[in-house]
Amino acid sequence: MIAVLIAIFVIVGLPVIYLLAQYNALIGLRNYIRESWSNVDTELKRRYDLIPNLVAVVKGYATHEREVLERVTQLRNQCAANNGPVADQSRDEVQLVDALKQLLVVVENYPQLKADQNFLSLQKELVNTEDRIQAARRFYNGNVRDYRNKCETFPSNLVANIFGFKSEGDFFSVPPSVRDVPNVDFATS
Repeated sequence: MIAVLIAIFVIVGLPVIYLLAQYNALIGLRNYIRESWSNVDTELKRRYDLIPNLVAVVKGYATHEREVLERVTQLRNQCAANNGPVADQSRDEVQLVDALKQLLVVVENYPQLKADQNFLSLQKELVNTEDRIQAARRFYNGNVRDYRNKCETFPSNLVANIFGFKSEGDFFSVPPSVRDVPNVDFATS
């Protein structure tokens, strides 16, 4: 009798336990993706909050660079309003990063701006924010990778297919707008 109960448990119980474990793992990974995307979104909003201040400081020095400043402002507003799919946000963010790089090129033409303490502080904060965005992006992409692997590898893909888990989730790929805070030397030779 005990042997029959053990056999039934092995035949029925172990597969059910495996099924539940895989299902719970897939739910957990899907939730990690959502949580990590919210971290990316928070850091992007932090960048959006910095941009108007950066534009305002540059505008005070570079009044005839209006087109670049307007483009940065327009793209910042577009990115802040975009809550669509990751691929759409990634495309918009790449455009914003390119515009920020143009803005920083404009700054190179204004030595007094490059030495302005407000600008340097904002630029340092932007570098810090870019680092945080990249860390959040890596965490998000790692979760997407793990979820995709779980949905696509055997035997967990059987559970994923049974319960309708899709191997989806776009990777978020955006280069940083600025990598380093420039070293300003006020000593003249």
